[in-house]
Amino acid sequence: MARVVVVGSVARDQVVRVGEPLRVGAHLQGGQEVLRLGGGGANTAVALAHAGEAVSLVAAVGSDPLADELLAELATTGVDVGPVVRIAGSSTRSLVIVDPTGERTIVNLTRARESEPPQRLARLAADCVYVRSRVAGLAPLLVGHGLVVAHIPPIEDGLYPAQVLVCSASDLSAEVLADPLAAGRRVAGTALRWVVVTLGRDGVEAFGVDGERLRQPAPAVSCTDSTGAGDAFAAGLVYGLARGLSMARVLPVAVRWGAAKVGCDGSVLSREAVAALVRAPD
Repeated sequence: MARVVVVGSVARDQVVRVGEPLRVGAHLQGGQEVLRLGGGGANTAVALAHAGEAVSLVAAVGSDPLADELLAELATTGVDVGPVVRIAGSSTRSLVIVDPTGERTIVNLTRARESEPPQRLARLAADCVYVRSRVAGLAPLLVGHGLVVAHIPPIEDGLYPAQVLVCSASDLSAEVLADPLAAGRRVAGTALRWVVVTLGRDGVEAFGVDGERLRQPAPAVSCTDSTGAGDAFAAGLVYGLARGLSMARVLPVAVRWGAAKVGCDGSVLSREAVAALVRAPD
């Protein structure tokens, strides 16, 4: 069992399925609204907890009744919610629109954000820290935590002392895609070992500072709901890295986790889905 700290968000996803792909000026028919647990931090933390890891979530909720609901739901998954703080205002809510192909569009309606860096992060023991947050000032709080995996963008000088940076090609400029390592070194400095770029249906590519370059295709899977696929990929990546697997062995694991999420409904991988993934050979 690895001790993992996830820094990110927890949200209430309001999901609406539409009968046609989104397009400008369209008038679309939506299906029944579904409410479910979401947020990038929570999605990854819950998947890792389902895998048997000791997971703590550093996040914020609001001062509204929704905060109580979110914390209660998280607690049932085994995630340690002790580091989740309450702040004045609304908890995070997101509108998730899923089209007939399973692709999702997310509209953030309200956000619960801390105004200062979460100092409690420095006091949490961890074998690995995964950062899925745009909160500034995290760098000094990550020192001494061992393995740090962080999601980008943003791309800012000295943002995270991370050994592994993860990003989606769809979030990056052409300049960054042309040289992911250069961008990664800006963010992580000399700590950097890998930049991992997810490519959607085309799989993933990883760039090592020693010149190694790895490519892992994605398995063919029917897309039911792409919500949280990147978060599930990150969970698989952290799961493998925390066990000391090489990047060459980790990438197939992480891609399977991401593909499993695409193939099922929900924002979070279910306990049953994670159990099957854990049983699969590396």
